[in-house]
Amino acid sequence: MTVFIIRRLLQAVLVVIIMTLLVFFGVMVVGNPADILISEDCLGECYTRAVEYLGLNLPLYEQYFVFLKNALQGDLGTSFKYGVSALVVIVERMPATFELAVSAMTITIFVGIPLGMWAGLKPDSLSGKVIMGGSILGFSLPSFWVGLMLILLFAVELGWFPASGRGETVEVLGIRFSFLTADGLSHLVLPAFNLSLFFTALVIRLTRAGVRETMFVDFIKFARAKGLQVRRVIFVHVLKNILIPVVTVLGLEFGGLIAFAVVTETIFAWPGMGKLLIDSIDNLDRPVVVAYLMIIVSLFIVINLVVDIIYSVLDPRVRLQRVQN
Repeated sequence: MTVFIIRRLLQAVLVVIIMTLLVFFGVMVVGNPADILISEDCLGECYTRAVEYLGLNLPLYEQYFVFLKNALQGDLGTSFKYGVSALVVIVERMPATFELAVSAMTITIFVGIPLGMWAGLKPDSLSGKVIMGGSILGFSLPSFWVGLMLILLFAVELGWFPASGRGETVEVLGIRFSFLTADGLSHLVLPAFNLSLFFTALVIRLTRAGVRETMFVDFIKFARAKGLQVRRVIFVHVLKNILIPVVTVLGLEFGGLIAFAVVTETIFAWPGMGKLLIDSIDNLDRPVVVAYLMIIVSLFIVINLVVDIIYSVLDPRVRLQRVQN
């Protein structure tokens, strides 16, 4: 296990280095922030000092090495717009995004897995076909359109839920949460459902496929031949075996929920990292964009590492195969 974890950590470091190159140069070559951030009245020496203050006077490769040096010290740059550390700006928005992602993940787990198991156990029933039809819609409908329809139906027409914002929050250990208040929870329902829709459809289809495959393997037939209760066969033998791919997808999915919350946060004006990213792109606030992308990349790497470890615990053959390769 130790060798396996060390190898994965070394791979993670290599991925981070490569991604710093791709993210930094991919963002820095787009546009000129000076044209947006510096006033038109600032000319001559004033303009030169402003460009030097923003660090835009250096060649691109020198800017990269300055960024890399500062990043190793935990400094991902200073926001052009807010004038403070880009990392601080993002961290302030992070709780809202994580709250939205965790809520969407909760919906995915408690809706997707049971519905997928039901569709796998009763594939020819009307309910099973309806579940699979709904999963196809979850894949097909674009999230921005679904979000707009949710606002139109449940906020405008029915008035059941608010259309935007985070609502009332409560501070716990220095972090503000909205799900702890009735108003905040009502604001959370629509964006969380919208964000979870695609991933719930994915989990439904994955779980159904796993159930259909597992139900016909020899050890399940043997368990049923022994006279074990159907509930025990399903919730112990079948569920344990389908959890391996499901855990992998759920782990990667959580990173996806955070990364792809941009659209949902924009539609519902949810004050998270995704909306901050869109605003920063509009203002060419490069340090915030780079810092956001690096945080997301690091998050995916950490999630992958945790998923691999959990995967190897559930199935030791994976650990042995990777160490031998």
